[in-house]
Amino acid sequence: MKPVKEVTRSEWEVPSFEITELAPRAFPYCIAIPVINEGKRLLDQLARMAQLNLAADLIIADGGSKDGSTRPEVLRDLKVRSLLVKTGPGRLSAQMRVMFAYALDQGYQGVVTLDGNGKDGVEAIPSFIDALAQGYDFVQGSRFLPGGGEHHTPLDRKLGAKLLHAPLISLAAGIRYTDTTNGFRAFSAKLLSDPAVQPFRDVFDTYNLHYYLSIRAARLGYRIKELPVVRSYPQSGPVPSKIGGFGGKFAILKLLLLAAAGRYNPR
Repeated sequence: MKPVKEVTRSEWEVPSFEITELAPRAFPYCIAIPVINEGKRLLDQLARMAQLNLAADLIIADGGSKDGSTRPEVLRDLKVRSLLVKTGPGRLSAQMRVMFAYALDQGYQGVVTLDGNGKDGVEAIPSFIDALAQGYDFVQGSRFLPGGGEHHTPLDRKLGAKLLHAPLISLAAGIRYTDTTNGFRAFSAKLLSDPAVQPFRDVFDTYNLHYYLSIRAARLGYRIKELPVVRSYPQSGPVPSKIGGFGGKFAILKLLLLAAAGRYNPR
């Protein structure tokens, strides 16, 4: 493989964002949660996490919440170390670039990510931190592994994850994944800073960075593992999600196919 040109941090393409640090750095790893208007779901999740006394700093990457759930005085009481508020363009992948850039600038050795909508079993977080400490570079959470679990998953999402999403990414990656729609993951600083990966590009603006990293990490030979997690959807009422309708699902499929075809690989 032809070497990829080194990219300096000054060349990273990262949306503008504001930083509010609520506590000093205390651990070699961080937990980063991208959110926007998650309200009580986020606050309840952070309260559950605070009870675990996790050996990692907690970072919130806010895409522009208007519901008051990310006020610094609220987050400080819930053991959040830093609040990053994205002011530039883009959606989830843009928030991920913000939190990854901050984590690397702060010298963290790895980042654990999960959603902030209360669906994930936060009790699994220590196993992701342990995997990073053991030298794994990419860790994928899976509700379909033994020891994991899923509750009230909408049928269309379950079928899409098991019959389309995971098989396609597995084929492109050259390894078997079982739950590639799950945002519960961990990334090493080595992976995120590799010039052959280059996650800090404006092309990653919606959901494609998740798909790309799953494939690219495997293709470059990084150490990868899946860990069991639990994901629970509400038994009734609206599904906590930013993806809705046929148009949203079609856009996801297009991004997935582009990632599988290697269209996001550094040139």
